[in-house]
Amino acid sequence: MAAPPAIDNLKRHMDFRSFNLHADLLRGIHDLGFTRPTPIQHDAIPPALAGRDLIACAMTGSGKTAAFALPILQRLMARPRGATRALILTPTRELAAQVEEDIAALGKHTRVRGASVYGGVGMQPQESAIRRGVDIIVATPGRLLDHFRRPYGRFDSLEVLVLDEADRMLDMGFLPDIRRILAHLPRTPRQTFLFSATMPPPIVELAHDLLRDPATINLERKAAPATGVSHALYRVPAQRKTEVLLKLLQQDDVRSALAFTRTKHRADRLADFLDRRGIPSGLIHGDRSQGQRERALEGFKAGRYRVLVATDIAARGIDIEALSHVINFDVPRQPDDYIHRVGRTARAEATGDAITISSPEEDDLVRAIERAMGNRLPRVQVPGLTEEAVPPPVRFVVPIAGRVPVAGRRPGRARLLRRHR
Repeated sequence: MAAPPAIDNLKRHMDFRSFNLHADLLRGIHDLGFTRPTPIQHDAIPPALAGRDLIACAMTGSGKTAAFALPILQRLMARPRGATRALILTPTRELAAQVEEDIAALGKHTRVRGASVYGGVGMQPQESAIRRGVDIIVATPGRLLDHFRRPYGRFDSLEVLVLDEADRMLDMGFLPDIRRILAHLPRTPRQTFLFSATMPPPIVELAHDLLRDPATINLERKAAPATGVSHALYRVPAQRKTEVLLKLLQQDDVRSALAFTRTKHRADRLADFLDRRGIPSGLIHGDRSQGQRERALEGFKAGRYRVLVATDIAARGIDIEALSHVINFDVPRQPDDYIHRVGRTARAEATGDAITISSPEEDDLVRAIERAMGNRLPRVQVPGLTEEAVPPPVRFVVPIAGRVPVAGRRPGRARLLRRHR
């Protein structure tokens, strides 16, 4: 049920001081430039601060990391040091590193410290963090189980458990690992948060096993792209996808692009193709070492690469400010993956473009995405390349709250704001 207009208006004018957070946390929030909580933060932080378990259906880019990180930081500021008291499980290395970075930024004026635990790097620094009892551990399931097989792998003082992107962990086959991890954790009452973009039956069952009288948030909302995303689809023969991509990258407004492929082999080929055409590109997929993945992401954020080519391993956990475009070079096999891919742009109520380059062989996948979204992806024509010789329908924009949909090409952000103030 939608909130009454008066409540929506109240939410828009609230700020983080209304949560009675510690002054040191408010300083960290201010340093990051946050001015008011996002809807998931507004709904999740109060019950989390009150000590309740939480189950939240939150789309990517909604600000959910701060929704669980701030209550954890507030809780641990008053606790003795020297024991790990919060464990956050994530599906990928990138997401683990991003969550650790976000916690460090939010808690920079506190004494609470965190560490990340994931594969692809040496275990010794991670072992050291676990042995000395760093306050917060952010981990991927497989590597954490590696540590639990050692004598030091114990979290006897654990107070808070977070399952982040639970549905993605299910998709990646981590559910048995999660249950093995739970067997290593204290059985005493603990506070548990479960965040997931979708709620398939196995996740609902897991939540029932783990959570006690949880506060529930946004469970009735179906998965949808982040607000502010403008969608377009180019339908071309498979062998001409690269020509369309090059034409897109010639446009001045495509400042930075995250390009997704379905397989690691296709990612390699696409990155090589772009490099040979003089377009600097980074590359992230499961066969790249952790160092290679980190250098690619850092280079993209720093502007050394205009394009970052990735498989769906990067669909969650990559947080890039002002990313202008997400390009689906291959249509994802699952509609939820489309939601997570395009959620890399238009984060935190910004705007961005999601472009899909589709071949006729992918028509069924496109239709599945359109059914899940409840909208037809607008077709855009490129003379001599795209297949449909009919005028393209008007592009649609999933509007930011308080703005109206804009037909045709989306105007610049400043002009849009002036028009609808």
